[in-house]
Amino acid sequence: MTLQTAIPCTFMRGGTSRGPYFLRGDLPADRDAAGRVLMAVMGSPDARQINGLGGSTTLTSKTVMVSLAEPGQKQQVDYLFAQVSVDKAFVDWGPTCGNMLAGIGPFAIESGLVPAEDGETRVLIRAVNTGALIEAVVQTPGGRVTYDGNASIAGVPGTAAPIVLNFADAVGGATGKLMPTGNPLDHIEGVDVTCLDVAMPVVIARARDLGKTARETAKELDADRDFMDRIERIRRAAGLAMGMGDVAGKVMPKFAMVGEPAGGRGVAARYFTPLATHEAMAVTGGICIASACKLPGTVAAGIAVVDDAAREMVVLEHPTGVMEAVITTGTAEDGSATILGGGTLRTARRIMKGEVYIPATVWDGSTG
Repeated sequence: MTLQTAIPCTFMRGGTSRGPYFLRGDLPADRDAAGRVLMAVMGSPDARQINGLGGSTTLTSKTVMVSLAEPGQKQQVDYLFAQVSVDKAFVDWGPTCGNMLAGIGPFAIESGLVPAEDGETRVLIRAVNTGALIEAVVQTPGGRVTYDGNASIAGVPGTAAPIVLNFADAVGGATGKLMPTGNPLDHIEGVDVTCLDVAMPVVIARARDLGKTARETAKELDADRDFMDRIERIRRAAGLAMGMGDVAGKVMPKFAMVGEPAGGRGVAARYFTPLATHEAMAVTGGICIASACKLPGTVAAGIAVVDDAAREMVVLEHPTGVMEAVITTGTAEDGSATILGGGTLRTARRIMKGEVYIPATVWDGSTG
């Protein structure tokens, strides 16, 4: 008889992504063992992920682990993200996910890690992968999480309760610098790019320099293999210039391109995950792109339609609608412009709570 191991799990949508949320203590402490378990949970490696919870896309092959912060820490909970490859036996612990982050506050409250307040509850979260601190503002009328509301986000049908995410220390989380190369503009692989690290390190190019408009559909861009190969070469070369080493096979830095907005405000943008076009817009990546729109000398300067206000909501047009990122700018000690903070509005929904089963041999490591 083949035994299975049951693991407590909550399946949630966070922003435009979804996946299983776990209490960190319910998974193996060793990261390699945890990765092995998460691949079994999601059904990887398999293009259909038919034997697990994965949805056969990068946006639906994401996993989240949450734990109570150690005493004395500023944050209330720690959030560890793992991107499970769909068709490869690989788990990437490097990035974080701003969409899945939207579900952390509700999950922490409903799991008893953070007490709910009447009206709304502020949950301070540390993203373990990058070290960033994020405040999530969750609607909790009567001291209970509510998912019902009038907020809507592009890429998700219907409306839900708003969840506000504020990235207080978004700058330099992965590289230690706002501009990892030291320049607002670099010429890499024959193309002008801006390498920026705000919430997520992103290599940004002008769409027109790549023969695009930044208004193409995700399918159109994915089908252009020469284009996809070209931006991957640029991304890898930029990764070296950013001090991130050989980024082949890694999901950071991300790549994005920007173009003139169709709606008259903000910027048209396409974001890559990085080997496929994001069907909407990542929260962290969107904050980084919006930051580029507010900084002088970047590839987005002169393309994005923005004001000179110190705090502005920047509109990002993406394949399924728009995302709005609130960017706060200021002046650094050397007199240069800098980013003081970024935030956005997301929604989330609890879909299922129960147990997910994996072969017991996977947990104990007796088989791969």
